[in-house]
Formats: sequence, C-alpha cells, structure tokens
Amino acid sequence: MPRVAVLKFPGTNCDGDVAWAARRSAGLDARVVWHAELRAGEWDAIVIPGGFSYGDWLRAGAIAAQTRAMEIVAEEAEQGVPVLGICNGFQILVEAGLLPGAFLGNTSGRFVCRWVRLVVERPRGPWLLLLRDGQVLSMPVAHAEGRYFIDGEGLRGLERRPLLRYADGYNPNGSIGDIAGVATEDGSVLGLMPHPERAAEPELIPRGFSPDGQLIFRSLAEALRRGW
Repeated sequence: MPRVAVLKFPGTNCDGDVAWAARRSAGLDARVVWHAELRAGEWDAIVIPGGFSYGDWLRAGAIAAQTRAMEIVAEEAEQGVPVLGICNGFQILVEAGLLPGAFLGNTSGRFVCRWVRLVVERPRGPWLLLLRDGQVLSMPVAHAEGRYFIDGEGLRGLERRPLLRYADGYNPNGSIGDIAGVATEDGSVLGLMPHPERAAEPELIPRGFSPDGQLIFRSLAEALRRGW
C-alpha cells in the first residue's frame, strides 16, 4: 500500500483530516509525521496540510519553509516524489521556492471560509491524473492570506503549467488571474488554497456541491499504482 507522509509543524491543524481523507477515499497508507521526524526515502508521497504553521509569524509559511523538513521535501521532490501543499502547505511551498509566486492578505481584509468552484487547466502529474481539462471541482477555502501574486513575466510562465482557477466569477481573495492552485510543469508538486480533505466525504458536502476532493487523493493512488 502506498505510504504518504502528512507533515505536521507547530500550528498545523488539518493533518488528521488529510490523513483520514486519503485513507478513506483512496486507500492510501497516510500517516501524520512530525516535521523533525521526517526522513528521506521512506515515503511514496508527501502532503503539507493547512493550519497556521509557527503561528504565521513573519508571513504565512515563512518559518516552516526554513526547516530541515522542507529541505528534505525539496530533495524528495527533485527525485520525483509527489508533493501536495494545501492552504498553508501551498504557502510553505511558495516560501520554500518549490513553487513560484507569493501570497498576500485577502483583498477584503477578512478571513474567508466558504465553498467555491474551481476550473482545472492542463491537468497532468500524479495529483490531477483522473481530471480532465476544463473540469469544474467543488471545494471549500478557509484563509486570510490566500491572495496569490506573481509578476507579469511569471504569470506568462504559468501558462505552461497545470493550474486551478476560481470559477463562476467569484474570486475569494483577489488572486491574480483567479489562481487557486499552481503545479510544477510535470505536475509532481501541486499547491492549492482550497481544501480537498474537506470535500472528500459525501456526508459533509453542502447541497449543490460535490465530494471532488476525493479525486485528488484517488489520482495519487492511481499514479502510484502505475509506477509514478
């Protein structure tokens, strides 16, 4: 059974939810791993979940990005190990330089917690394997610093990458280009602000939305089955 590390820093609070969703929806052997106990070569994939690592001091994700654990994550990503960053995990991946861009406070100046719809562009790699171009997904967001920013040249460079964009004309945070998620060109490293683990159980889905978070974890399971 594929082994997935769900990385926990001080202040992380979505680790148990991610491990449960990955196990229940995709049959993955997902385990919460304290950041100081992460070791290279032991995991088939790594997830950095949401929360408030180190209390979001300096900037969201800034301190976690400087840890030895993130050095290991970068080394594993270089070897092709799939890495997913959710919400604060996405912020950490950006702060660590594994994904481009930066994060700013929401344009509303408020914490936003609500369900949104996303459009998938150029899906490839282990996390988006079962998705098609133009597919619309339902997931909730919950963040105060979710406004993704990148300069004009960087934005043009994203046109070669798998992306997730906020749909239906609703952008909850003011992200440039309505961007909700960014991947490396091969899709092996993916960061997204919405929470797939909160959209993985039908019992918890509001009327009018779907448990599409399952597709992220099932894509990983299928990719690993195929030998990613």
